[in-house]
Amino acid sequence: MKNNKGLYIALSIIGLWFISVALLLRSYPVDFYSPLTYFFVLLQSHLYTGIFITAHDSMHSVVSPNKMVNEWIGRICAAIFAFNFYDNLLKKHHEHHRFVGTDKDPDYHGGNFWLWYFSFAKQYINLWQILLMAVTYNLLKLVFPTENVILFWMLPSIIATFQLFYFGTYLPHRGEHAPENIHKSHSQRKNHIWAFLSCYFFGYHYEHHHSPRTPWWLLHKEKEKNSV
Repeated sequence: MKNNKGLYIALSIIGLWFISVALLLRSYPVDFYSPLTYFFVLLQSHLYTGIFITAHDSMHSVVSPNKMVNEWIGRICAAIFAFNFYDNLLKKHHEHHRFVGTDKDPDYHGGNFWLWYFSFAKQYINLWQILLMAVTYNLLKLVFPTENVILFWMLPSIIATFQLFYFGTYLPHRGEHAPENIHKSHSQRKNHIWAFLSCYFFGYHYEHHHSPRTPWWLLHKEKEKNSV
């Protein structure tokens, strides 16, 4: 049970995402005057973020001790998140860890937020993904109300992309880093509730680079050990 805790957490996030998106697409009557509508958009965004973070943990082989299970969880989560290709993510993410904050780091850019975001997006978005998203969108519209598809399937994935970039790449790696900061990573102040809500503890980014084999749900313990 203990050895498979990461797998159970991963399956819980995937299961919650599938259940919520199915219910919201099929059954929720969209009311733009209801706070619940916006709450569900944010909930879906948070679950989308969790889907990608699970794929990320798979890249560090910490979802499951079984190599094949670990890899397939990563592939499934990468595909759910805008049809990302796991092998491409895996290669570039390990380049990020190996060459963090240098010209060889695919996640790093010295420009402002938007220039950095578009540089980041170019590394991971390709024509096939756009085509698959377009086909899926049009198929979903045949079955579910268009506004539900936009609000609870399309918009949350876009919000999650900005969430992951802002809290997991831009804030941690922007600006100058002290020479002794070998991971060239900032870490947000210790606030475990906000750290979880903002990006599944990935604002504790120095801690992730310092201990990449620590799963997201244990990064708060790494934060307790460090004061960076």
